[in-house]
Amino acid sequence: RRQFAITVHPPKAGYRPATSSSRAACNAVYAFLPAPGQFVQSGYSAATMEEACAHARKTLENPEAGLSLGAFGGTLVVGFDHSIDRTEGYELAIQGNPFEGSSEPGIVWVMQDKNGNGLPDDTWYEIKGSEYGKNGTWQDYAVTYYRPEDDGAAVRWEDNRGQSGTIDRVKYHLQPSYYPAWVDAASYTLRGTLLPDRAYDQSEGTGEEEYWVLPDFGWGYADNWSAEAMDPDHGNLFRIADAVDDAGNPADLEYIDFVKVQTAQMAVHGRIGEASTEVFAIGDYTLLRRK
Repeated sequence: RRQFAITVHPPKAGYRPATSSSRAACNAVYAFLPAPGQFVQSGYSAATMEEACAHARKTLENPEAGLSLGAFGGTLVVGFDHSIDRTEGYELAIQGNPFEGSSEPGIVWVMQDKNGNGLPDDTWYEIKGSEYGKNGTWQDYAVTYYRPEDDGAAVRWEDNRGQSGTIDRVKYHLQPSYYPAWVDAASYTLRGTLLPDRAYDQSEGTGEEEYWVLPDFGWGYADNWSAEAMDPDHGNLFRIADAVDDAGNPADLEYIDFVKVQTAQMAVHGRIGEASTEVFAIGDYTLLRRK
């Protein structure tokens, strides 16, 4: 007679394995809270967060349309109809609209549904990109935006490092306000990781019309013209293994359920306006590659 020791592992509370009917694309939007910007409420209206999320989900289902997250900290949170497992390669793809000389990078965060309630209310982990920990990259950066008193006015902001400024209106987008109508409060604060602004006006000193160049970053950012981690059909690519906690330690996640994208720069570039991450699609790259 032989005796065997059996170890029973508790089930993963929120884990949902992919099936043959699972969608590669995200299927739910839990939050759409852009920072003020020229595309906020341009061509759409929303009076509540529910209406804003409905607009965001409809937009993401249209391959020709994209969402602008506005200035620094503008946020989109999505989920999937299954958990995305960690592999040895890339598991997540985010499509933006970058091109050479025009990158408006966004930080990507991921979350496991550890409590199993189907909501993104557990811990967010940042996907560590090429600029993580370098000079000019600031963790725990926060900006507070203030509702303008009058239509047509710029949006004032202050950050947690003693700086202030405005999100100015541009002549191409003249909707009454760049401040989200579904934010009832007179101000709101967005917090995340800040990347340095490397943009420059190529025409400066020539007497020619402004021509802004927005350089790319190496890898690990949405809406970024990256030669290192980009699929021409599906956008920027990300690894769950690159997720880190607040101290920069590997998160060691076996899978993820939710994704957050945030604009990572606080910058206004002359006549083209604020740096603003755009999102056209978010998908499970392991399923996208099978098509």
